Amino acid sequence: MKYLHTMLRVSDPAATIRFFELLGLRELRRYDNEAGRFTLIFLAAPGNEEAQIELTHNWDEAGYTGGRNFGHIAYAVDDIYDVCDRLAANGVTINRPPRDGRMAFVKSPDGISIELLQKSGSLPPREPWASAPNIGTW
Repeated sequence: MKYLHTMLRVSDPAATIRFFELLGLRELRRYDNEAGRFTLIFLAAPGNEEAQIELTHNWDEAGYTGGRNFGHIAYAVDDIYDVCDRLAANGVTINRPPRDGRMAFVKSPDGISIELLQKSGSLPPREPWASAPNIGTW
């Protein structure tokens, strides 16, 4: 397993980027999604580009309350199905199953959202995950 990023929802991307730049982080890449009306901005400290902060700006959002600005922690895994099988067998909540063989979201015992991403693309769909419904928010 490899740590990928921690996601934070932000209301003012420019101000947040300035803050992280003061800490020494630099923008690595950005992705604007017109259809979804959001922007993803990835930052990291020079020389440590693998440990990233993902800033998510939802264009229509009017401010976050109650901790909703913290999004998730992400890890790349060798086999997303094996990891989800092991977690489910041990009582872990799988909020977004790996139907596509690429991404899943699970919850820690404290309700922290963890994103799992398949290393090197996607695996072919596999049951029972391919037809599993979402069971919670992620």
